[in-house]
Amino acid sequence: MKLPFHLPLGLSCALLLGLATGCGSDGKSEPTPEPPLPPGPSGPSQVALWLTTTDQSTRFYKSTLPLNFTTATSQNLAITVDTTQTYQSIDGFGYTLTGGSAQLLHQMGATERAALLKELFATDGTSIGTSYLRLSIGASDLDAAPFTYDDTSQPDPTLAQFSLAPDRQHLLPVLKEILAINPNIKILGSPWTAPTWMKTNGSFVGGSLKPEYYAAYAQYFVKYIQGMKAEGVTIDAVTLQNEPLHGGNNPSMVMTATEQATFIRANVGPALRAAGLNTKIIAYDHNLDRPDYPLTVLQDAQASQYVDGSAFHLYAGNISAMSTVHDAFPTKNVYFTEQWVGGPGSFNPDFSWHMQNLIIGATRNWSRNVLEWNLAADQNYGPHTAGGCTNCLGAVTINGNAVTRNPAYYTVAHAAKFVRPGSVRIGSNLPGNLQNVAFKNPDGKKVLIVLNTGGTSQTFDIQYRNKAVTTSLAAGAAGTYVW
Repeated sequence: MKLPFHLPLGLSCALLLGLATGCGSDGKSEPTPEPPLPPGPSGPSQVALWLTTTDQSTRFYKSTLPLNFTTATSQNLAITVDTTQTYQSIDGFGYTLTGGSAQLLHQMGATERAALLKELFATDGTSIGTSYLRLSIGASDLDAAPFTYDDTSQPDPTLAQFSLAPDRQHLLPVLKEILAINPNIKILGSPWTAPTWMKTNGSFVGGSLKPEYYAAYAQYFVKYIQGMKAEGVTIDAVTLQNEPLHGGNNPSMVMTATEQATFIRANVGPALRAAGLNTKIIAYDHNLDRPDYPLTVLQDAQASQYVDGSAFHLYAGNISAMSTVHDAFPTKNVYFTEQWVGGPGSFNPDFSWHMQNLIIGATRNWSRNVLEWNLAADQNYGPHTAGGCTNCLGAVTINGNAVTRNPAYYTVAHAAKFVRPGSVRIGSNLPGNLQNVAFKNPDGKKVLIVLNTGGTSQTFDIQYRNKAVTTSLAAGAAGTYVW
């Protein structure tokens, strides 16, 4: 799952604007995409602000200060939001619901678990509206022990012994409670390894998929998607191997770019199509220092026809490489599927780094989602496999029924609650130290997420359609503005 080090907090991040795709007609009769702002303090001239500062008492705090658009006259630094510049649609923001996360949630008291799941997945009140989850297909290294859905002592090429039984203990009960709160949450599945009898080394750790089992492994994905559907869980997309260039985790498996292209072209793509499944296939699912990997897959025309896009992590590389891949294949999507916070960590630099590089950086570089790793761990960073991550800090720490909210909880909250699935990224400039990204929701509301990366407080204007609202953010603070 991870490399054994944390990214430098000062890593520079090229936040590329990309090219605007233009804005087509939305069916309204007005000559502009939206009607002008009405006068007065009512309606969309009022701006809501949710704020996180370096002060522990102000974390995801709804400001009571009145913020209203007025005629733009000041000479302040200004962020201009432009709904006529449109970029990618958004699928959601969230976490990996690891087996360990599900175990900790499932072992809570029913009342306490229900309250926490509502806080995480509902959108009312102070709930944070998590809208996307990643699951491990089989175990990840943040399960108590490694497993797949076909762990047999002898090869089972017909998958006669395939069973989702390991997920029925904790994962599926918790997932069904989540789906009762948000039935439309998008779910991505990613395997850490194939069954050991399919692998060149017969081990959960490392090794590669034997060519003679490519067809059987493709059917493994079919059975997984169909089996989850039978449980009431729709798998929106799959990646074919978590971190395919890292064979040292427990579990893990190496899969080169040419192997993945072959596997998609000859096996997984045709198998999903033959089964009538419209689950997306997403390539790669590893670090941004190797954009050549997804580009190799996408350059294979026969494989590419089955591929929706590419997924990335940022333990190495630069977030701008997402734009490199997008620009090479603009009809293919890009996704950001994993980033840890190393425990015990430090709230302010961790929060700031993730806001700048992921919530703002990934979406400004065309990502349709942002997923943090992982949803929950206990006070000792468990459960994890022997050889798995020993200091992965969950978005929440669960100690019995006690819950501590950590940096990834707040980074996702600043986006997920307000930038709902189906939103579109829109234009905004990057003045001074005000890193930011803007969106338009399906209901027409605009969302601007701003991080002050400077060392002093910054007063600035938000300009929108010849109106402006003046606001300020302390050094290191992040604000989500909604109107």
